[in-house]
Amino acid sequence: MLKPIKNRAQHKAALKRIDQLMDATREDELAELSVLAILVEKYERETFPIDPPSALDAIRFRMEQMGYTQADLGRLLNSRSRASEIMKGKGRLSLGTIRRLHDQWRIPAEILIREAA
Repeated sequence: MLKPIKNRAQHKAALKRIDQLMDATREDELAELSVLAILVEKYERETFPIDPPSALDAIRFRMEQMGYTQADLGRLLNSRSRASEIMKGKGRLSLGTIRRLHDQWRIPAEILIREAA
């Protein structure tokens, strides 16, 4: 019987069972796999929370992902000096900068407006 995962031992056992079920083809085993995956995901989300990235980390990640450079950021913002300030982590992002980064580079606005930790 499947139960919520409440400790590391149960988590480890659930992961082991998931591994056993990875090649399952029977409907009952596939259902068990699906429920176990949900239970493990819930336990991990609550036990090992991951903070969202900072605005600067998100910008750097997008730049790396898309092959952009600081010069590309400068062109987006119409200011090489502002791009340099941002990349050095100086000052807050203006609403206009947030809008451009969100609209043009598709960086989620909720990450860009987050206060630095």
